[in-house]
Amino acid sequence: MSHSTKDVTTKALLVLPHLRVQNANAISSPLTHGFPSITAFTGLMWALQRKLTAAGLPLKLRQVGVICHHHEEQLTDGYVKTFRLTRNPVDKDGATAAIVEEGHIHLELTVMFQLTVPASQLLASGAGSTADQRAQMSEWAARVAEIVACMRIAGGTLLPTGSMPGRRTRAWMEPISEDEEAQALVFARWRYQWLPGYALVGRDDLLAERHRTMRDALPDATLLDAWLDAARFNFKPVPGDPSKSTPGNSKAEKQRWADPSKQKGDGWTVPIPVGYAALTKPLPAGAVANTRDASTPCVFVESVYSFGQWISPHRLNHVQEILWRPETDAAIGLYRCLSGYVHAGSATTLAGDDIPDFD
Repeated sequence: MSHSTKDVTTKALLVLPHLRVQNANAISSPLTHGFPSITAFTGLMWALQRKLTAAGLPLKLRQVGVICHHHEEQLTDGYVKTFRLTRNPVDKDGATAAIVEEGHIHLELTVMFQLTVPASQLLASGAGSTADQRAQMSEWAARVAEIVACMRIAGGTLLPTGSMPGRRTRAWMEPISEDEEAQALVFARWRYQWLPGYALVGRDDLLAERHRTMRDALPDATLLDAWLDAARFNFKPVPGDPSKSTPGNSKAEKQRWADPSKQKGDGWTVPIPVGYAALTKPLPAGAVANTRDASTPCVFVESVYSFGQWISPHRLNHVQEILWRPETDAAIGLYRCLSGYVHAGSATTLAGDDIPDFD
């Protein structure tokens, strides 16, 4: 009896360190700004996957992670900050063209991809020993870096990155061990290469917790109400400490104001878009005029929002915590990104190995 077996694959991490991105899109959704949406990086992953396939590289990108080392949003200073806008050339009639508001940001990023490569490809390339396999992965990483250098990240242009004292600026790729203890040891060495910087991780549990808290006072509160409440500063007068007041002191105690929902040690949490929800059923290719791709079905969507957190890499314990994976549910029209980070005490769990193929 003969049967077919699936080719064994090797997991690896591909890291593109300290990428300098100029004029990336700072408007991540209709309600948020300040850093590109995580969907911009999943889009980069898909675009890169097409180029890798065209170049004949046997790498299958599965997940993506991003670490921000430096950011400079292009704003004008003042009591009310506004984006620095550009004056466009005159139109065909010689009149002044309308100014379309655009938000730009300069970034220094480390972008990483969790990928798989068939073991047969490693053997076919002559990489038999562990040293040969690492050499082959280094060659692939260099080729990927050359391809990415000609691409855009979140609409921004990549600038050349020279050598930096004490920093690893060349792309590198290393296998991910199947043993969890070995993974933890290797990740402990990797994460210190990404300092100083902050990794963007998902915190869906914060939104659920805020929703439960709001419903205690407002039973009709929705998830959108909870998101809007958590996305702003809600300063309220805080009662003074009676133990600190002294009898006979005529001087009134200064009134303190604080946000009771944001306590010290809660971390750097931010509202973020994490995907899209369909407003219509998929329309046939070419049915909608002026689309970018007339050969692909079109769907009208709106943004899906959640909460994220910026965490220093040295506070993470596993490479999976830093990665995001795209998930599509065509039945309900949901296209969103899921984070592998699970906060201690959270009931949220993700199937890290249930990763779709993007062939």
